[in-house]
Amino acid sequence: MPERVQAFKKNVASKFPEFYAPERAGGVAKQDALIADQIEKFGAIREAYLEKVQKFGSAMPRHIASFQAAFPDFRLSTPTWLIHSLHEMDGGTRELAGKPYLIFGADMMATLHANDDVTPLFHHELFHVYHHALFTCSSDGVWTNLWEEGLAVYVSQKLTPGANAHELLLDFPKGMPAATQTQLPAAWAQLEQVLDDPTPEMHAQLFSTARKDYDLPARRGYYLGYLIAQEAGKTHDLAALAHLSCGQVELLVKAIVRQKVHDTQSSNVR
Repeated sequence: MPERVQAFKKNVASKFPEFYAPERAGGVAKQDALIADQIEKFGAIREAYLEKVQKFGSAMPRHIASFQAAFPDFRLSTPTWLIHSLHEMDGGTRELAGKPYLIFGADMMATLHANDDVTPLFHHELFHVYHHALFTCSSDGVWTNLWEEGLAVYVSQKLTPGANAHELLLDFPKGMPAATQTQLPAAWAQLEQVLDDPTPEMHAQLFSTARKDYDLPARRGYYLGYLIAQEAGKTHDLAALAHLSCGQVELLVKAIVRQKVHDTQSSNVR
């Protein structure tokens, strides 16, 4: 195994040193252990992994074309990689060594989306690249993340109307949308109180599975953000939503959340 780890570092990691920098894994020893673990587990995903890799070259231009049909001014100039992500990601943007990248992890695509239509995944990540150039905000309040992530889910749903919650990247942890729906009054009420909260702890509570010391569902911010974007979509088309300024978004998000709180409270009273 040590030789296999070194072979991975020589033949794979060296091609994208910004992503595979040891410090991203917590140091050389932790990275070596992570690589060894993923080598051990690779057999279980090999077939699906190779299928994702083989189809990527034709899939990417097709998904870009369908995305451009909705956003004609989009041009993909961000360096884009398809890699084994060492269990980090199915797709996403990363800033590495001061440069932005769009990265797709064939390993996590094979693990999470072996039999899925991955069109929404591509559209979700392409929208983040597109939106990043349009939506520049100095605020670190959670309302900015709600808008960025919720709108990306909403756009991918509009471009692939038949996609299910799993394909829209909402069903993680499994059942999260349904679990949030059952606690929606409490979720909206809590959200209204923390919209301006900039702390990593609150961002983790809404957008990560790392913290589990709270009653409301983990990662619910993606679903709540999607509901916010869906509501905004009743009066704005996709292009208009993408081009809203920071100030416009703040007013819109807070107004929608306030209305959701009022509606759920009124419903409970009845």
